[in-house]
Amino acid sequence: MPITGECFCGSIQYQIDGALKDARSCHCSRCRKAFSSQASAYALVDKDEFKWIKGWALLTSYESQPGFGLQFCSKCGSTLCGTYNDEVHGVTLGCINGNPQVEIGYHLFVGSKASWELLPEGITAYAEGKSKDA
Repeated sequence: MPITGECFCGSIQYQIDGALKDARSCHCSRCRKAFSSQASAYALVDKDEFKWIKGWALLTSYESQPGFGLQFCSKCGSTLCGTYNDEVHGVTLGCINGNPQVEIGYHLFVGSKASWELLPEGITAYAEGKSKDA
């Protein structure tokens, strides 16, 4: 069963013919701004398993650093996916329809989380980025 997602207004839709991987939440100030939330909720996808179904002409892209960026709906502003070298790298979990059968495995940059955010006990959290050894 494919995973589907869409923006808030429904103008842009996508499909993933595979599983979401490496779900995480980042609490850095950049992700708080990009996702208009206390943190991001994001999972990786295989670029060959991802396809836009509807409305891709409405996508707006923003390159946050060389090679890396985000894509948004130009009508409603929903952050839909992250890109690497102009290819879809991962999707925002908030735009997924239904139950994608994934859980957030860890939280990044909790050392710079918003002062008003309270983290639940028992989560796997890293003060900064996840080390290669973790």
